Amino acid sequence: MKAKFWLPLSSVVVVALAATLPSLSYAQDAGSATTPSAPAVHSDKAQKKAARKQARAKKNAELKKLEDAGYNPARGNDPNYPQDLQNAQKKAGVGGGASQ
Repeated sequence: MKAKFWLPLSSVVVVALAATLPSLSYAQDAGSATTPSAPAVHSDKAQKKAARKQARAKKNAELKKLEDAGYNPARGNDPNYPQDLQNAQKKAGVGGGASQ
């Protein structure tokens, strides 16, 4: 008489899953090896954003000083434009423009 060998379906699934586990764990290790570079990219982006924000604040502060010294950038087609700006720069002590 031959012995019948019968495995429940759940046992077959467990055996099949166990055979694939080494490849799954390897895939997870390979994926986690690439994640440390992601924060470096994020911090670089954050540094650039902070630098832009600082440059914008400096520009706005300089413009505010010039406006307080009498320069009005809203005047369109001002015939005295270069001289008005240069006078405001001298008065405010802000960096001078191009010399002529």
